[in-house]
Amino acid sequence: MNEPTRNSSEPTSGGPQLPHLTPSGHVHMVEVGDRSATMRTAVAEGLITMAPSTLALVVAGTVPKGDVLAVARVAAIQAAKRTWELIPLCHPIALTGLEVTIEPLAEHNGLRIETSARCLGPTGVEMEALTAVQVGLLTLYDMLKSIDPAMTIGPVRLLRKEGGRHGLWTRPDDE
Repeated sequence: MNEPTRNSSEPTSGGPQLPHLTPSGHVHMVEVGDRSATMRTAVAEGLITMAPSTLALVVAGTVPKGDVLAVARVAAIQAAKRTWELIPLCHPIALTGLEVTIEPLAEHNGLRIETSARCLGPTGVEMEALTAVQVGLLTLYDMLKSIDPAMTIGPVRLLRKEGGRHGLWTRPDDE
């Protein structure tokens, strides 16, 4: 089967080569087999805001659908483990650990999810940490939507990553 041709208006040189593109501009999965296995970590966070009365139900543990926080934690863990099935060019990663914390933020009328993913491997775990946050937030929305369909998800962002060729990266405080 022929691959689609590259748009002639797209640059072919002059900048850094994107690793998910071949020199001819076709999408491919990056080869990581020649990289050393190192300990990799990534920490991500996300927020869901809601009506104060909805947050009060969650904090009190009186949501009619049950323990929404426990369900969201399990969903986040499951999502991290299956990230490679959801994001087309991600490699399957054997996670060595994943923590999920969910805390109420009264000043924002919301809940904050933070995930910390780890593996010993040739590629990073940023996508696993971010996917865990997103699915955890979507699960909270699903469990609470009958009470508060106006909830808002976001922002979701990477806070920190470590390991591999680039070493430690931490989000600047001003963002």
